[in-house]
Amino acid sequence: MPDIMKFIVNEGAIEKDPAGNLIGLDDWSEDIARKLASEMRIELKPDHWEVIHFLRELYRRHGQVLHARTLLLALEERFSRMGGRKYLYQLFPGGAVTQASKIAGLPAPKDSVNPSFGSSM
Repeated sequence: MPDIMKFIVNEGAIEKDPAGNLIGLDDWSEDIARKLASEMRIELKPDHWEVIHFLRELYRRHGQVLHARTLLLALEERFSRMGGRKYLYQLFPGGAVTQASKIAGLPAPKDSVNPSFGSSM
């Protein structure tokens, strides 16, 4: 249960865990995604939204993916026509798994805690 004083003192605060992921998955909105992306210096365009909505739908259908490699393979398969991994990393240079999951308001797989996992940086 969220601490009510956090909301009284700072109504606009988004509750996050120590890794910066949203605590309440149902609290996510496209406005929150824009704010999170802005903090990462990413301007969300239609291509970004397609990846974000794919991740959210995958999570809704199957729950949290346990391994980063599994999630990356699902992303690569879905976006293979656009260039696969290279395309994804151009959209999310901080990591197609970690950065896109964070913007989508989803927990990244535990084995993707390295921010450079699959990044193009």
